Amino acid sequence: RIYQKMFKLVSYILPWREPVLLESEGAILELPKHIKSNNINHVLIVTDKVLMKLGLLDGLFKSLDLEKIVYTVYDKTIPNPTIDNIEEALIMYKSNNCQGIVAFGGGSPIDCAKGIAARVARPRKQISKMKGVLKILKKTPLVFAVPTTAGTGSEATIAAVISNSITHEKYAINDTVLIPSYAVLDPLLTLGLPKHITSTTGMDALTHAVEAYIGKSNTKRTLILSEDAVKLIFNNIEIAYNDGSNIEARKNMLKASYYAGMSFTRAYIGYVHAVAHTLGGFYSIPHGLANAVILPYVLEYYGECVYEPLAKLADIVNISKNESKKIKAENFIKAIKDLNTRMNIPTKISGIKEEDIPLMVKRAYKESNPLYPVPRIFSKQDLTNIYYMIKE
Repeated sequence: RIYQKMFKLVSYILPWREPVLLESEGAILELPKHIKSNNINHVLIVTDKVLMKLGLLDGLFKSLDLEKIVYTVYDKTIPNPTIDNIEEALIMYKSNNCQGIVAFGGGSPIDCAKGIAARVARPRKQISKMKGVLKILKKTPLVFAVPTTAGTGSEATIAAVISNSITHEKYAINDTVLIPSYAVLDPLLTLGLPKHITSTTGMDALTHAVEAYIGKSNTKRTLILSEDAVKLIFNNIEIAYNDGSNIEARKNMLKASYYAGMSFTRAYIGYVHAVAHTLGGFYSIPHGLANAVILPYVLEYYGECVYEPLAKLADIVNISKNESKKIKAENFIKAIKDLNTRMNIPTKISGIKEEDIPLMVKRAYKESNPLYPVPRIFSKQDLTNIYYMIKE
Protein backbone atom coordinates (compact mmCIF):
# COMPACT_ATOMS: atom_id res chain seq x y z
CA ARG A 1 0.00 0.00 0.00
CA ILE A 2 2.92 2.36 0.69
CA TYR A 3 4.24 1.70 -2.84
CA GLN A 4 0.80 2.38 -4.32
CA LYS A 5 0.35 5.62 -2.38
CA MET A 6 3.79 6.85 -3.38
CA PHE A 7 3.12 5.95 -7.01
CA LYS A 8 -0.18 7.82 -6.93
CA LEU A 9 1.58 10.92 -5.61
CA VAL A 10 4.30 10.66 -8.26
CA SER A 11 1.66 10.22 -10.99
CA TYR A 12 0.50 13.80 -10.50
CA ILE A 13 3.82 15.12 -11.81
CA LEU A 14 4.26 12.70 -14.70
CA PRO A 15 4.01 14.16 -18.23
CA TRP A 16 0.53 12.85 -19.07
CA ARG A 17 -0.93 13.73 -22.42
CA GLU A 18 -4.17 12.99 -24.19
CA PRO A 19 -4.28 11.91 -27.82
CA VAL A 20 -5.61 14.35 -30.38
CA LEU A 21 -9.04 12.86 -31.12
CA LEU A 22 -10.41 12.47 -34.63
CA GLU A 23 -13.94 11.21 -34.19
CA SER A 24 -16.64 10.97 -36.83
CA GLU A 25 -17.85 8.68 -39.55
CA GLY A 26 -15.01 8.56 -42.07
CA ALA A 27 -12.51 10.19 -39.71
CA ILE A 28 -9.84 7.76 -40.93
CA LEU A 29 -9.70 9.68 -44.23
CA GLU A 30 -8.61 12.81 -42.35
CA LEU A 31 -5.67 11.13 -40.64
CA PRO A 32 -3.10 11.54 -43.45
CA LYS A 33 -3.43 15.34 -43.28
CA HIS A 34 -2.50 15.21 -39.61
CA ILE A 35 0.40 12.88 -40.34
CA LYS A 36 1.63 15.32 -42.98
CA SER A 37 1.24 18.28 -40.60
CA ASN A 38 3.81 16.60 -38.34
CA ASN A 39 6.36 16.56 -41.19
CA ILE A 40 6.13 12.79 -41.51
CA ASN A 41 6.56 11.49 -45.06
CA HIS A 42 6.91 7.74 -44.47
CA VAL A 43 4.95 5.66 -41.97
CA LEU A 44 4.97 2.05 -40.89
CA ILE A 45 1.41 0.71 -40.76
CA VAL A 46 1.00 -2.04 -38.17
CA THR A 47 -2.05 -4.24 -38.67
CA ASP A 48 -3.01 -7.89 -39.22
CA LYS A 49 -3.80 -10.10 -42.18
CA VAL A 50 -7.54 -10.32 -41.46
CA LEU A 51 -8.01 -6.55 -41.68
CA MET A 52 -5.94 -6.43 -44.86
CA LYS A 53 -8.07 -9.18 -46.39
CA LEU A 54 -11.27 -7.34 -45.47
CA GLY A 55 -10.02 -4.23 -47.26
CA LEU A 56 -10.54 -2.01 -44.22
CA LEU A 57 -7.31 -0.14 -44.91
CA ASP A 58 -8.08 0.70 -48.54
CA GLY A 59 -9.48 4.14 -47.75
CA LEU A 60 -6.47 4.98 -45.63
CA PHE A 61 -4.09 3.86 -48.37
CA LYS A 62 -5.80 6.11 -50.93
CA SER A 63 -5.74 9.09 -48.57
CA LEU A 64 -2.05 8.54 -47.83
CA ASP A 65 -1.36 8.43 -51.58
CA LEU A 66 -3.20 11.73 -52.04
CA GLU A 67 -1.01 13.33 -49.39
CA LYS A 68 2.08 11.76 -51.00
CA ILE A 69 2.91 9.89 -47.80
CA VAL A 70 4.86 6.69 -48.37
CA TYR A 71 3.76 3.70 -46.30
CA THR A 72 5.20 0.31 -45.44
CA VAL A 73 2.80 -2.33 -44.13
CA TYR A 74 3.52 -4.85 -41.40
CA ASP A 75 0.51 -7.20 -41.30
CA LYS A 76 1.83 -10.17 -39.30
CA THR A 77 0.58 -9.06 -35.89
CA ILE A 78 -1.06 -11.92 -34.02
CA PRO A 79 -3.51 -11.84 -31.11
CA ASN A 80 -1.46 -11.31 -27.95
CA PRO A 81 1.42 -9.75 -29.95
CA THR A 82 4.85 -11.16 -29.29
CA ILE A 83 8.38 -9.83 -28.94
CA ASP A 84 9.02 -11.56 -32.28
CA ASN A 85 6.32 -9.40 -33.91
CA ILE A 86 7.94 -6.25 -32.55
CA GLU A 87 11.47 -7.18 -33.61
CA GLU A 88 10.33 -8.21 -37.10
CA ALA A 89 8.41 -4.94 -37.60
CA LEU A 90 11.28 -2.93 -36.13
CA ILE A 91 13.55 -4.15 -38.91
CA MET A 92 10.98 -2.92 -41.47
CA TYR A 93 10.69 0.44 -39.69
CA LYS A 94 14.45 1.02 -39.75
CA SER A 95 15.22 -0.39 -43.19
CA ASN A 96 12.53 1.80 -44.78
CA ASN A 97 13.52 4.95 -42.85
CA CYS A 98 10.03 5.34 -41.42
CA GLN A 99 9.28 8.42 -39.31
CA GLY A 100 6.03 7.45 -37.59
CA ILE A 101 3.74 4.51 -36.91
CA VAL A 102 0.06 4.00 -37.72
CA ALA A 103 -1.50 1.27 -35.56
CA PHE A 104 -4.62 -0.06 -37.29
CA GLY A 105 -6.73 -2.74 -35.61
CA GLY A 106 -7.64 -3.98 -32.17
CA GLY A 107 -5.48 -3.88 -29.09
CA SER A 108 -2.90 -6.26 -30.58
CA PRO A 109 -1.70 -4.03 -33.46
CA ILE A 110 -1.80 -0.97 -31.20
CA ASP A 111 0.25 -2.71 -28.51
CA CYS A 112 2.65 -4.01 -31.15
CA ALA A 113 3.07 -0.49 -32.54
CA LYS A 114 3.82 0.84 -29.07
CA GLY A 115 6.42 -1.87 -28.61
CA ILE A 116 8.07 -0.85 -31.89
CA ALA A 117 8.06 2.80 -30.81
CA ALA A 118 9.68 1.81 -27.51
CA ARG A 119 12.43 -0.11 -29.30
CA VAL A 120 13.09 2.82 -31.66
CA ALA A 121 13.47 5.07 -28.64
CA ARG A 122 15.64 2.55 -26.79
CA PRO A 123 17.53 0.61 -29.50
CA ARG A 124 19.89 -1.06 -27.03
CA LYS A 125 17.20 -2.13 -24.58
CA GLN A 126 15.22 -5.34 -25.10
CA ILE A 127 11.46 -5.42 -24.52
CA SER A 128 11.93 -7.78 -21.57
CA LYS A 129 13.97 -5.06 -19.84
CA MET A 130 11.13 -2.56 -20.28
CA LYS A 131 8.63 -4.66 -18.32
CA GLY A 132 7.06 -2.65 -15.53
CA VAL A 133 6.80 1.11 -15.14
CA LEU A 134 8.76 4.01 -16.64
CA LYS A 135 11.55 1.97 -18.23
CA ILE A 136 11.63 3.92 -21.52
CA LEU A 137 11.74 7.64 -20.62
CA LYS A 138 12.85 8.66 -24.11
CA LYS A 139 10.99 10.36 -26.93
CA THR A 140 9.35 7.85 -29.25
CA PRO A 141 8.15 8.20 -32.85
CA LEU A 142 4.59 9.48 -33.11
CA VAL A 143 2.00 6.71 -32.91
CA PHE A 144 -1.35 7.25 -34.66
CA ALA A 145 -3.82 4.73 -33.19
CA VAL A 146 -6.85 3.59 -35.20
CA PRO A 147 -8.93 1.13 -33.14
CA THR A 148 -11.24 -1.16 -35.09
CA THR A 149 -12.71 -2.72 -31.95
CA ALA A 150 -14.37 -1.00 -29.01
CA GLY A 151 -12.61 -2.62 -26.14
CA THR A 152 -8.93 -2.34 -25.29
CA GLY A 153 -8.70 1.43 -24.95
CA SER A 154 -5.04 1.07 -25.93
CA GLU A 155 -5.38 4.20 -28.06
CA ALA A 156 -5.48 6.20 -24.81
CA THR A 157 -3.14 4.35 -22.45
CA ILE A 158 0.46 4.19 -21.30
CA ALA A 159 0.49 0.40 -21.58
CA ALA A 160 1.58 -2.08 -24.22
CA VAL A 161 0.90 -5.71 -23.36
CA ILE A 162 3.42 -8.09 -24.92
CA SER A 163 3.81 -11.89 -24.94
CA ASN A 164 6.98 -13.95 -24.91
CA SER A 165 6.37 -16.89 -27.25
CA ILE A 166 9.10 -18.96 -25.57
CA THR A 167 8.25 -18.55 -21.87
CA HIS A 168 4.49 -17.92 -22.46
CA GLU A 169 4.79 -14.90 -20.20
CA LYS A 170 2.52 -11.95 -20.95
CA TYR A 171 3.29 -8.60 -19.37
CA ALA A 172 2.88 -4.86 -19.75
CA ILE A 173 5.39 -2.14 -20.41
CA ASN A 174 4.08 1.13 -19.01
CA ASP A 175 5.39 4.59 -19.79
CA THR A 176 3.70 7.92 -20.53
CA VAL A 177 5.71 8.18 -23.76
CA LEU A 178 3.63 5.27 -25.11
CA ILE A 179 0.37 7.25 -25.08
CA PRO A 180 -0.51 7.61 -28.78
CA SER A 181 -0.32 11.13 -30.18
CA TYR A 182 -3.53 10.72 -32.19
CA ALA A 183 -6.56 8.45 -31.81
CA VAL A 184 -9.07 7.93 -34.61
CA LEU A 185 -12.54 6.90 -33.42
CA ASP A 186 -14.31 6.05 -36.68
CA PRO A 187 -17.43 3.92 -36.12
CA LEU A 188 -17.49 2.85 -39.78
CA LEU A 189 -14.39 0.74 -39.13
CA THR A 190 -16.25 -1.32 -36.51
CA LEU A 191 -19.36 -2.12 -38.55
CA GLY A 192 -18.07 -5.47 -39.78
CA LEU A 193 -17.06 -6.80 -36.37
CA PRO A 194 -18.31 -10.34 -35.71
CA LYS A 195 -20.75 -10.63 -32.82
CA HIS A 196 -18.35 -12.52 -30.55
CA ILE A 197 -15.69 -9.81 -30.96
CA THR A 198 -18.24 -7.06 -30.38
CA SER A 199 -19.29 -8.71 -27.11
CA THR A 200 -15.91 -9.68 -25.70
CA THR A 201 -14.13 -6.44 -26.57
CA GLY A 202 -17.05 -4.50 -25.12
CA MET A 203 -16.79 -6.47 -21.89
CA ASP A 204 -13.06 -5.79 -21.92
CA ALA A 205 -13.87 -2.06 -21.84
CA LEU A 206 -16.33 -2.66 -19.00
CA THR A 207 -13.62 -4.49 -17.06
CA HIS A 208 -11.26 -1.54 -17.50
CA ALA A 209 -13.85 0.90 -16.23
CA VAL A 210 -14.94 -1.22 -13.26
CA GLU A 211 -11.44 -2.22 -12.13
CA ALA A 212 -10.29 1.40 -12.29
CA TYR A 213 -13.40 2.55 -10.41
CA ILE A 214 -13.09 0.15 -7.47
CA GLY A 215 -9.34 0.67 -7.05
CA LYS A 216 -7.58 2.99 -4.63
CA SER A 217 -5.79 5.32 -7.06
CA ASN A 218 -8.69 7.24 -8.57
CA THR A 219 -8.82 10.94 -9.26
CA LYS A 220 -12.04 12.92 -9.65
CA ARG A 221 -11.63 12.69 -13.41
CA THR A 222 -11.01 8.94 -13.54
CA LEU A 223 -14.15 8.33 -11.47
CA ILE A 224 -16.23 10.38 -13.91
CA LEU A 225 -14.64 8.69 -16.93
CA SER A 226 -15.36 5.23 -15.50
CA GLU A 227 -18.94 6.13 -14.69
CA ASP A 228 -19.50 7.51 -18.20
CA ALA A 229 -17.92 4.41 -19.74
CA VAL A 230 -20.04 2.00 -17.68
CA LYS A 231 -23.23 3.88 -18.57
CA LEU A 232 -22.40 3.93 -22.28
CA ILE A 233 -21.57 0.22 -22.29
CA PHE A 234 -24.71 -0.88 -20.48
CA ASN A 235 -26.82 1.27 -22.82
CA ASN A 236 -25.15 0.24 -26.09
CA ILE A 237 -23.30 -3.07 -26.01
CA GLU A 238 -26.32 -5.29 -26.68
CA ILE A 239 -27.56 -2.98 -29.41
CA ALA A 240 -24.16 -3.19 -31.13
CA TYR A 241 -24.13 -6.97 -30.56
CA ASN A 242 -27.61 -7.57 -31.97
CA ASP A 243 -27.47 -4.93 -34.71
CA GLY A 244 -23.89 -4.51 -35.85
CA SER A 245 -24.84 -1.84 -38.38
CA ASN A 246 -26.19 0.56 -35.73
CA ILE A 247 -23.82 3.52 -36.17
CA GLU A 248 -24.88 5.29 -32.98
CA ALA A 249 -24.26 2.23 -30.82
CA ARG A 250 -20.90 1.63 -32.50
CA LYS A 251 -19.93 5.25 -31.94
CA ASN A 252 -20.94 5.10 -28.28
CA MET A 253 -18.99 1.89 -27.70
CA LEU A 254 -15.85 3.41 -29.22
CA LYS A 255 -16.22 6.40 -26.90
CA ALA A 256 -16.85 4.13 -23.92
CA SER A 257 -13.69 2.17 -24.69
CA TYR A 258 -11.72 5.41 -24.96
CA TYR A 259 -13.13 6.74 -21.66
CA ALA A 260 -12.31 3.46 -19.92
CA GLY A 261 -8.80 3.57 -21.34
CA MET A 262 -8.34 7.13 -20.11
CA SER A 263 -9.54 6.06 -16.68
CA PHE A 264 -7.49 2.93 -16.14
CA THR A 265 -4.28 4.39 -17.52
CA ARG A 266 -4.31 6.72 -14.48
CA ALA A 267 -6.19 4.63 -11.89
CA TYR A 268 -4.83 1.24 -12.99
CA ILE A 269 -6.46 -2.17 -13.12
CA GLY A 270 -6.50 -5.24 -10.86
CA TYR A 271 -6.62 -9.00 -10.47
CA VAL A 272 -8.98 -9.61 -13.39
CA HIS A 273 -6.26 -8.42 -15.73
CA ALA A 274 -3.44 -10.16 -13.88
CA VAL A 275 -5.22 -13.50 -14.28
CA ALA A 276 -6.32 -12.77 -17.85
CA HIS A 277 -2.76 -11.96 -18.90
CA THR A 278 -1.57 -15.39 -17.77
CA LEU A 279 -4.37 -17.09 -19.71
CA GLY A 280 -3.38 -15.14 -22.81
CA GLY A 281 0.27 -16.03 -22.35
CA PHE A 282 -0.26 -19.74 -21.69
CA TYR A 283 -3.21 -20.55 -23.93
CA SER A 284 -3.69 -17.53 -26.23
CA ILE A 285 -7.14 -16.94 -24.73
CA PRO A 286 -8.43 -13.66 -26.25
CA HIS A 287 -8.00 -10.93 -23.66
CA GLY A 288 -11.56 -9.62 -23.86
CA LEU A 289 -13.03 -13.09 -23.48
CA ALA A 290 -10.84 -13.81 -20.45
CA ASN A 291 -11.79 -10.53 -18.78
CA ALA A 292 -15.49 -11.06 -19.44
CA VAL A 293 -15.44 -14.48 -17.79
CA ILE A 294 -13.20 -13.55 -14.85
CA LEU A 295 -14.76 -10.19 -13.90
CA PRO A 296 -17.83 -11.38 -11.95
CA TYR A 297 -15.80 -14.02 -10.08
CA VAL A 298 -13.24 -11.50 -8.86
CA LEU A 299 -15.88 -8.91 -7.94
CA GLU A 300 -17.71 -11.52 -5.83
CA TYR A 301 -14.44 -12.63 -4.26
CA TYR A 302 -13.63 -9.09 -3.13
CA GLY A 303 -16.76 -9.12 -0.97
CA GLU A 304 -17.89 -6.16 1.08
CA CYS A 305 -14.90 -3.93 0.29
CA VAL A 306 -16.42 -3.24 -3.16
CA TYR A 307 -20.07 -2.91 -2.13
CA GLU A 308 -20.00 0.89 -2.05
CA PRO A 309 -18.45 1.57 -5.49
CA LEU A 310 -20.47 -1.19 -7.15
CA ALA A 311 -23.65 0.15 -5.53
CA LYS A 312 -22.88 3.55 -7.09
CA LEU A 313 -22.45 1.95 -10.49
CA ALA A 314 -25.73 0.08 -10.01
CA ASP A 315 -27.44 3.43 -9.40
CA ILE A 316 -25.79 4.97 -12.46
CA VAL A 317 -27.12 2.24 -14.76
CA ASN A 318 -30.49 2.08 -12.97
CA ILE A 319 -30.19 -1.54 -11.90
CA SER A 320 -31.75 -1.27 -8.45
CA LYS A 321 -33.44 1.31 -6.24
CA ASN A 322 -33.89 1.80 -2.50
CA GLU A 323 -31.88 -1.25 -1.51
CA SER A 324 -28.79 -1.79 0.65
CA LYS A 325 -25.32 -1.32 -0.82
CA LYS A 326 -24.79 -5.06 -0.57
CA ILE A 327 -27.92 -5.87 -2.61
CA LYS A 328 -27.09 -3.16 -5.18
CA ALA A 329 -23.56 -4.50 -5.57
CA GLU A 330 -24.82 -8.05 -5.95
CA ASN A 331 -27.35 -6.90 -8.54
CA PHE A 332 -24.61 -5.11 -10.47
CA ILE A 333 -22.51 -8.28 -10.57
CA LYS A 334 -25.59 -10.27 -11.62
CA ALA A 335 -26.18 -7.74 -14.40
CA ILE A 336 -22.66 -8.43 -15.71
CA LYS A 337 -23.34 -12.16 -15.66
CA ASP A 338 -26.65 -11.61 -17.46
CA LEU A 339 -24.92 -9.52 -20.14
CA ASN A 340 -22.44 -12.33 -20.69
CA THR A 341 -25.22 -14.90 -20.92
CA ARG A 342 -27.27 -12.88 -23.41
CA MET A 343 -24.19 -12.43 -25.59
CA ASN A 344 -23.21 -16.12 -25.47
CA ILE A 345 -20.05 -15.58 -23.43
CA PRO A 346 -19.20 -18.72 -21.43
CA THR A 347 -19.10 -18.82 -17.64
CA LYS A 348 -15.82 -20.77 -17.50
CA ILE A 349 -12.48 -20.92 -19.34
CA SER A 350 -11.81 -24.24 -21.02
CA GLY A 351 -8.34 -25.68 -21.48
CA ILE A 352 -6.74 -24.59 -18.19
CA LYS A 353 -4.25 -27.29 -17.15
CA GLU A 354 -4.01 -27.95 -13.44
CA GLU A 355 -0.23 -28.31 -13.62
CA ASP A 356 0.05 -24.76 -15.05
CA ILE A 357 -1.88 -23.09 -12.23
CA PRO A 358 1.04 -22.69 -9.75
CA LEU A 359 3.18 -20.82 -12.30
CA MET A 360 0.22 -18.71 -13.44
CA VAL A 361 -0.52 -17.84 -9.82
CA LYS A 362 3.11 -16.83 -9.32
CA ARG A 363 3.05 -14.59 -12.39
CA ALA A 364 -0.34 -13.03 -11.63
CA TYR A 365 0.76 -12.33 -8.06
CA LYS A 366 4.02 -10.74 -9.22
CA GLU A 367 2.23 -8.60 -11.81
CA SER A 368 -0.37 -7.28 -9.40
CA ASN A 369 1.62 -6.79 -6.22
CA PRO A 370 2.60 -4.11 -5.37
CA LEU A 371 1.65 -2.26 -8.58
CA TYR A 372 -2.13 -2.63 -8.78
CA PRO A 373 -4.07 -0.53 -6.21
CA VAL A 374 -6.74 -3.19 -5.74
CA PRO A 375 -9.57 -2.87 -3.18
CA ARG A 376 -8.26 -5.87 -1.26
CA ILE A 377 -4.87 -7.54 -1.62
CA PHE A 378 -5.15 -11.22 -2.50
CA SER A 379 -2.77 -13.90 -1.31
CA LYS A 380 -1.41 -16.56 -3.65
CA GLN A 381 -4.02 -18.91 -2.20
CA ASP A 382 -6.76 -16.42 -3.11
CA LEU A 383 -5.48 -16.32 -6.69
CA THR A 384 -5.30 -20.11 -6.76
CA ASN A 385 -8.94 -20.19 -5.72
CA ILE A 386 -9.84 -17.85 -8.58
CA TYR A 387 -8.16 -20.10 -11.16
CA TYR A 388 -10.10 -23.11 -9.90
CA MET A 389 -13.34 -21.11 -9.95
CA ILE A 390 -12.95 -20.14 -13.60
CA LYS A 391 -11.57 -23.51 -14.73
CA GLU A 392 -14.00 -25.61 -16.75
